[in-house]
Amino acid sequence: MMQWIAMITMLIDHIGAVFFPHIIELRIIGRIAFPIYAFAVYIGYKHTRDVQKYIWRLFWIAIISQVPFMAAFNHYSLNVVWTLWSALLVLFVIDKLPSKLLGIPIVIGAGWFMEISQMDYGMYGLLLVLLFRYFQGPVLVVAHVLLNALYLLLHNSSVQMYSVLATAGIAIAQYYQAGFRMKGPRWVWRYFYPAHLAIIAIIRWI
Repeated sequence: MMQWIAMITMLIDHIGAVFFPHIIELRIIGRIAFPIYAFAVYIGYKHTRDVQKYIWRLFWIAIISQVPFMAAFNHYSLNVVWTLWSALLVLFVIDKLPSKLLGIPIVIGAGWFMEISQMDYGMYGLLLVLLFRYFQGPVLVVAHVLLNALYLLLHNSSVQMYSVLATAGIAIAQYYQAGFRMKGPRWVWRYFYPAHLAIIAIIRWI
């Protein structure tokens, strides 16, 4: 269920961003998507049988998504799959370290690189994935509220505050031990992002 919510709200967000930028409600709905994708990356990392294969899969999705992303939004930053891929790499590296404290400079360095590379969501996206790695329940929700407050101060974007609603839903699902399984073909979940961007780009430039 959560995967479908993520895909649908992301589609609404991107339609709003490209075709109806004046309708802020569409962007608010879209804030639901990214926390679910961030959570999915952590869950995928936690349960995958082959982390390196998972890393490569995200890498190739990021590659094939880049041209549709630039065409749809008409700018040259890096798409959000690069952000999720970078966060996945950070999770992998941190868990290989002898001390978790050594992960702090890794996170700072990766976040800095993500910012200068203009990855979508940048450091914010990395930190959100890490919140799902280390927190659950009410603490997770509070941590996300604080992260959003920092984002608001740095980017003057109050719309992002609505993303905590998705995290609250995830925290509730975790409490009731609800599963996170894709009902339907896996390729839909994996390739919906580049496919829908390509369609939006075609419509935009017709």
